[in-house]
Amino acid sequence: MEILQLIQKPQPRGAETFAAQLSENLEQQGHTSKLLALYAENEAGKFKKDYILLGANVQARLWDKNGWKALADVVKEMNPDVIQANAGDTLKYAVFSKLMYKWHQPIVFRNASTLSSYLKNPLQKIYTKFLLSKVDAVASVSDFSRGDIVKLFPELAKKTLTIPIGLEPKLHVNDPFTGTAFSGSINLVHVGGFTFEKNHLGLLRIYKRIVDTTPNMHLWLIGDGPLRKEVEEAVQQMELSSKISFTGFINNPLEYIAHGDALLLPSIIEGLPGVILEAMLYETPVVANNVGGISEIVIPDKTGWLVERGEEEAFAQAVNSCLINKSKALSLVECALSMVEEKYMNNNIASSFANLYQSLTSGV
Repeated sequence: MEILQLIQKPQPRGAETFAAQLSENLEQQGHTSKLLALYAENEAGKFKKDYILLGANVQARLWDKNGWKALADVVKEMNPDVIQANAGDTLKYAVFSKLMYKWHQPIVFRNASTLSSYLKNPLQKIYTKFLLSKVDAVASVSDFSRGDIVKLFPELAKKTLTIPIGLEPKLHVNDPFTGTAFSGSINLVHVGGFTFEKNHLGLLRIYKRIVDTTPNMHLWLIGDGPLRKEVEEAVQQMELSSKISFTGFINNPLEYIAHGDALLLPSIIEGLPGVILEAMLYETPVVANNVGGISEIVIPDKTGWLVERGEEEAFAQAVNSCLINKSKALSLVECALSMVEEKYMNNNIASSFANLYQSLTSGV
């Protein structure tokens, strides 16, 4: 089979990274899978996968007839068996291109978040319902995400299934803390864009509680985004500047995840975060909020520490427990590793997608 994977930009974000890894694994299984980015990205050189650039007009994304035509031309030239839309504007471009230019290939939508958290306006819901009515299958990243989209749009129930994200095999990664002033500290790690979903200000309040009782500690905030300045100002106001490092965008956050003493994720919205699975693969303890599909992988007293959203004191206590109770932490990371290796490796995930594509193209 030949699959065309649509991505928003050639950026090292979760949705794009997974689409690229999925393409590689499909290729290894004998299929052809190409990436097509709608928009250019200034830091495209940091996206290490080959891709086709559509050159759509980001300023005209609501009514980009030229972009829809350009996509139709690519589909006509490549003649893939399936088109997969992966986050951002990709669903919109796929649907309108197909409607306007009458190509026939089925569309798969990759549902990687919790749509109900974003569709607050009735018009947004109507518009999204229209777009989703034109797809042939919805592959949700978690059972929670699947249940959420089906609750919003019950008519999708029969064409929505769960296919989680996956991981590449474990590799050696360098220790970023070696040689730094914090190599002897307890290094806590958070990975995520500076957006409201990731709840950085809540993380700072949690961290302040922990630092007050365990001073030999350092927090690493990996990533960048629109709220970074606000978070930096909050760090100064809370007098935590010497206890927190902002790395900005980095090519390989896995180094920090793999060598951190714990991964913290107090998000308020999630689908199924790949950073948690990466931490589990590299045997780093995880403390996370119970949002989205996180409870499907972070199981209390089995694979990690799970805290109810908004319970900041409980989150701080969970982090302390994770760091103090070494035997429990070891038991949990071993169990988490076994789960990831059994259920969340990309070669198996790619096979699940291939089966989905085959069912759409064979009429099963």
